[in-house]
Amino acid sequence: MALPTISAIRQFDTSRLIPSRFAEKENSVLLGIADGDQHLSELFEIDNATNQRLIAELGGLSGIGVDELVFGIPNFRIINAAFTYPRPEGSRFNDGERGAWYCAFAIETALEEIIFHKTIEYAEINRFDDSVMYQEFLADFNASFHDLRANANNKDCLNPSSYLKSQNLALRLLAAESLGLIYPSVRHAGGTNLVCFRPALVGNVRKGKVVNLAWSGQPRPTVQLS
Repeated sequence: MALPTISAIRQFDTSRLIPSRFAEKENSVLLGIADGDQHLSELFEIDNATNQRLIAELGGLSGIGVDELVFGIPNFRIINAAFTYPRPEGSRFNDGERGAWYCAFAIETALEEIIFHKTIEYAEINRFDDSVMYQEFLADFNASFHDLRANANNKDCLNPSSYLKSQNLALRLLAAESLGLIYPSVRHAGGTNLVCFRPALVGNVRKGKVVNLAWSGQPRPTVQLS
């Protein structure tokens, strides 16, 4: 099957939401549990030995080369983490070996994506009682991406319950040196998502809004933005 067509875009202020506990802070959380400088040093050694991002930045991951990662720019650790911490089962357009930068053209779409996946988690334990903070990261893109928005041949890649076809397409796109993919949101009608395969193209990353999602017994959470 032919690959999707390519569209050149200039899209500013795309929205990506990550749990606030993973957003960069001035001080490490290890400071709160260390008994002293020596203990803190030992804790850092243990943490660094299992830190996928640091391992990748030293050239130790098979899914992505150190030459693809970015350094010395604002929020470079946030960018690199997106590509070095894939979910074990992968996501819609990446497998468990290599991550990608997923974002939406609008925060409303990013919210619906997050709410869907968190609600699935709570449904598995039949408990909708939690509060989670998310940090929005904005990014700008000016590049040419493969585009699924008007491509009926690849509609199986937008299956709401299966990533099999979409992950296969992603592998073909990576082999063809694709930069990424624009696609309609499956979770938010009318919304548009972008998955970027190349860290260097994630531009001008900066913090946006802080989001609090609170579940109080119902599958649909309340949403607070600040």
